[in-house]
Amino acid sequence: MSTFETIRTHRDGDLLVVTLNRPERLNAAPPAMFDEIRAAIGALEGVRAVLIAGEGRAFCSGADLMGGALAPGVDPGEATYKALTEHYSPAMLALAELGVPVVSSVRGAAAGIGCSLALAADFVVASETAYFLQAFVNIGLVPDGGASWMLPRLIGRARAAEMMMLGERVPAEKALDWGMVHKVVADDALDAEALALAKRLAAGPTRALGGIRRNLHAALDGSYAEALQREAEVQREMRGTADSMEGGMAFLQKRKAEFRGR
Repeated sequence: MSTFETIRTHRDGDLLVVTLNRPERLNAAPPAMFDEIRAAIGALEGVRAVLIAGEGRAFCSGADLMGGALAPGVDPGEATYKALTEHYSPAMLALAELGVPVVSSVRGAAAGIGCSLALAADFVVASETAYFLQAFVNIGLVPDGGASWMLPRLIGRARAAEMMMLGERVPAEKALDWGMVHKVVADDALDAEALALAKRLAAGPTRALGGIRRNLHAALDGSYAEALQREAEVQREMRGTADSMEGGMAFLQKRKAEFRGR
């Protein structure tokens, strides 16, 4: 895999594992980290699922405020705008548009842009130590990284307002109760649980899983009639895949399907 400065990547069969790798800063994310995430997920030849994790005791403590917008002589508003529009937001869009499923493995803090990154996954596996935080209001700012779009759809407007306007931690168990995460596990079981789920998805019908991702994202803003039409169109596309043929044959032959991602 390519060599990066702020993340590590490695292949585990058909799975791409992306690890945020600034543990000494609780994986605080400078703009370059999101550039590297975008580069890593932009080269997915042969990859059928992505797992995103954080090295050490935190997933990501938010954007790195050292330098950049806080540097002497820099207009903080313009610097922040540039960081979001040229680095963080393009990476979040690239993640949303992936044609393969994504799992995030969250231990400790998932704060600010790190919260948005974690929740952008299709499945969030959290350890008992995990918490999710939108603390922007505490420093007179607003959530970014797509949080204002994502959170109301995940947990409803009232809970999103609570999270964003009060700026308080949402512990893992509360996040599970709210429907923000897929599963909460013991801290020492997190890595294995997240990896097992990601590998299960990587062994699935990749084209169909990608189609499901597309339909889910589009359905959040479209009408019921539009969803029905889109489902029909994507279903037509999937009927022509090798995985669909294999799934049908396996069903008729009463055996487990062996999907190849084609």
